[in-house]
Amino acid sequence: MRLYGLNILTGMAITARHFFETYVEDFKYWFGNKKRQETFRNQPDEIGSFTVQYPEEKLKVPERFRMLPVLIYEEDTGDCRCTSCGICAKVCPPQCIWIVQAKALDGKPKPKANEFYIDMDVCMNCGFCSEFCPFDAIKMDHIYELSNYERQKSHIYNMQDLLVSTEYYGKTHPRAWAKELAVKEEEEKKKKAKEAATKKKAEEAAKAAAAGAPAPGAAPAAPAPAAKPAAAEPKPAPAPAAAVKEEKPQ
Repeated sequence: MRLYGLNILTGMAITARHFFETYVEDFKYWFGNKKRQETFRNQPDEIGSFTVQYPEEKLKVPERFRMLPVLIYEEDTGDCRCTSCGICAKVCPPQCIWIVQAKALDGKPKPKANEFYIDMDVCMNCGFCSEFCPFDAIKMDHIYELSNYERQKSHIYNMQDLLVSTEYYGKTHPRAWAKELAVKEEEEKKKKAKEAATKKKAEEAAKAAAAGAPAPGAAPAAPAPAAKPAAAEPKPAPAPAAAVKEEKPQ
């Protein structure tokens, strides 16, 4: 037997359950449960939603949340990773990035940015600059409170406004930072192993040369070519027949 309207009642029951669970969540927050400030969305086992009293209450944003790009500099050395290659400016869809490359005293270009600008009103937060940067010098930041009462000068970010340390990036993007460190550590291990193998091979070659024996792995010396037999001396050509005179008997 089929009951008409059963699915409607089921949907209304689910909606009512969410409605009451929302108030339960708010009562938990009012009485000291601040767990929702450490997350950015409901957990899978939770049903009710909640209202955030912004700006008094702010929730954590996801790690892959994208706002404006920032430039990364090394915490220990203070060197900016940007080499002024210009790839970020080329792939930027709205063309909101422009760079001035540094130059040496002799006028030759240096792999370093002297000036770096981003127009935040033009930036579409797509993240292409971060994805295409070959040196991991530009990343997407989480700061979204950027409004003010003037936009002619303060909305154009220069290099000093964009610089953040690797420590800051590690705090805002812990998983991406851990992955980057793991890749660098693996590359460093491969580099050290290659240097150790090259050094060992050079030492073995030096020992073999000192002992007068061929180095292990070296190609054997080619045998000396056999001496060719000396060519036969050419015989003198016979005199022409006209020059031969017959002697008559006396």
